[in-house]
Amino acid sequence: MPLPALPSDAVWIDRRDALDRWLADLPADARVGLDTEFMRRNTFHPQLALLQLGWDGRYALVDPLAFDIGDALKPQLHGGDAVTVMHSAGEDLETLAPFLPGGPRALFDTQIAAAFVGMGLGISYRALVAELCQVELDKGETRSDWMQRPLTDSQRLYAALDVVYLESIHDQLASRLEQRGRANWHAEDCERLKHRAAAAEGDTQPQRGLRGAADWPRAKQALLRRLLRWRDRTARALDKPRPWLLEDALAMSLVQQPPSTQAELDQRSRGQRALRSAQRGELFDLLRDPVDEAEIAATAPVAHPLQGEAKKALGAMKDCVDALATELDLPSGLLCPRKVLEEYVSSGEWPDFLDGWRGELLGGPLPALLPG
Repeated sequence: MPLPALPSDAVWIDRRDALDRWLADLPADARVGLDTEFMRRNTFHPQLALLQLGWDGRYALVDPLAFDIGDALKPQLHGGDAVTVMHSAGEDLETLAPFLPGGPRALFDTQIAAAFVGMGLGISYRALVAELCQVELDKGETRSDWMQRPLTDSQRLYAALDVVYLESIHDQLASRLEQRGRANWHAEDCERLKHRAAAAEGDTQPQRGLRGAADWPRAKQALLRRLLRWRDRTARALDKPRPWLLEDALAMSLVQQPPSTQAELDQRSRGQRALRSAQRGELFDLLRDPVDEAEIAATAPVAHPLQGEAKKALGAMKDCVDALATELDLPSGLLCPRKVLEEYVSSGEWPDFLDGWRGELLGGPLPALLPG
């Protein structure tokens, strides 16, 4: 398809009825380019500042600060047959979750597609436009304040250009995916991305990210998990950044040496900006409540750095993944990141990440390499 003209006349939408009319003109099988600008300064949840839409040379900049978007996107993007084309959609889907629960019905992520057709892992939109559309985009508004109003002409142009080339990129990448027989793999990974963005619960085993607790007794690790999961739930409810409630270092300190009184906890947690008296009371109760065997059993151990036979097994698995990735012309990090292999070797449990098409390729060779 010919490249669209620059969107100097992209329509500015600041009313729900205008958005409804723009969406109503979309054909059932439209390929709709979608992007967002959002801010995440002092909140847990990203704040939608601008929504960009594009289809067949028509572009819209939707101002969510002027009106409630509500469920306007659902009929065409979630309930219809339209393909929603996005680039690196993870954070955008999270931002849109209140307005498009579950994400678009049919998502086509151009960054994921590019990785499947040999263009590298994590390619930027700007690089993809340069490669496939022979256009160099300006990066001048990358760190712009998108909550300000009115937006400058430069901001509007930058934002609109984020969707101008998505339809052309989709058509080229979709063709290459079909040629390589990777369309189903790409669709599966897009579904995985949607589920991850829609998850109401965060990491159920957050203690695994704090390797300093690897030598702790299992009961201490379970208590650390309890605190970190409370932090995640509370941060979501209060819409505040997790560290404002409980920094990692403080969480580990409180588990290692629990305060004996509420006053001691209050003193040690001074400076936590979102930790008010109600949250301090909850935190003190969590620290005092004994850890039982069921909680310990539900806590995944914090892994030590791999040593000996486990380290050898990790190396063998990495070699296996690299060889297969080379054979398939895939980035090895797309096929199976090293972190996933480390978790598999440490736990011995097949990772969810390796289900689906990855399991068909790796379900035979990897288990055979686990240390005895």
